Amino acid sequence: MEIVLDTKKLEKKYKNFKALNNVNLHIEKGAIYGLIGRNGAGKTTLIRIICGLQEPTSGTYTIYGEDNSSSDMVNARKRMGAIIETPSIVTEMSAKDNLIEQYKLVGMTNYEEIENLLKLVGLENTGKKKAKNFSLGMKQRLGIAIALANNPDFLILDEPINGLDPEGIIEIRELILKLNKEKRITILISSHYLDELSKIATHYGFLDNGEIIKEISSEELMKKMEHKIELKVDNPKEFVKYFEEKKISYEVIDSKTINVYGNLNLSKFIADLSKRNLIAEEIHEQEESLESYYMNLIGGGKVE
Repeated sequence: MEIVLDTKKLEKKYKNFKALNNVNLHIEKGAIYGLIGRNGAGKTTLIRIICGLQEPTSGTYTIYGEDNSSSDMVNARKRMGAIIETPSIVTEMSAKDNLIEQYKLVGMTNYEEIENLLKLVGLENTGKKKAKNFSLGMKQRLGIAIALANNPDFLILDEPINGLDPEGIIEIRELILKLNKEKRITILISSHYLDELSKIATHYGFLDNGEIIKEISSEELMKKMEHKIELKVDNPKEFVKYFEEKKISYEVIDSKTINVYGNLNLSKFIADLSKRNLIAEEIHEQEESLESYYMNLIGGGKVE
C-alpha cells in the first residue's frame, strides 16, 4: 500500500511549550483520514508543518516518499491542496473570478476546467454573484474548489464543517465522499465533529497533548465499539449466575448496575430473563459512538 504521508517522531516546540510530541502518523493512498483532538491538541500545528508553513523542531515527514529536507519536496507539495482554518477567498469577486486568480497563482494559463470545477462543488449557477453574498456553506465549497485548482492527489481540510448548518454539513460530506471515490483523492480531515466524521472516515488518528495516541481503521474501530445493555437490578448475584451459565459477556459496575456486552436481541434477552424470574428495574440499550471511544481513549475531557 502506497503511503501518502508519513511522520516520524515529529516535534514542535515554542519556548517551553511542546505543541507536538513524537508524532508518528501514517496516511495510506485513497484514505479519508480523520484527525481527532480537542482544541489545543496540536491538529492545526501539525497541518501547518505538513503544508510547509512551519518547520518542525525535530523529527521528519515524507509526502509521497519525499523527505521534508529534500529539494524535491516542492514537487511533492504540488500534488497537495489545503484549507487551513479558513478558505482563502476574495469576497468582492465571483466564484469563477476567485478560481481564475488561483489558477494564475499556481501558474495555470488554461481556464477551461474552471466550469467543471464549479460544477463539481455545486457552484456552477452562481454567475457574477460576489462571494461576500454566499452562504457559509457556499464559501466553504468555493474554498475547496480553490484548493482543487492544481488538481491535487492529496487534500487537507482543517475543520471543513465548522459553523455550518445541517444542510451545509451534508453538502460538504457528499462533496468529500465524491472527491475520494470518484476523483480518488486522499483526504486528511481535522475535525471535532466526531459524529459527522464517523460517516465518512476510513481511518482515524487520535491526537492528545501533541501526541498521536492511537491510529485505527474504521473497520477495526467498528469491532471495538461494543453494543451494550445496562441493567439496574436488586439481585446482581442471580443475574451473574445466569450470565455465567449462558457465557454472556458482562461487567458488574456497582451493587445495582450490570453492563452486558455483545450483539444481543433486546426483546429476546428480556424474555429469557423473565423465564428465569430475573426482572430488571431499568434496561438501557447503548451503542458506543466514536465520541465515547475517543473519550475513553483520552480518559475524559471534552472535545471542542
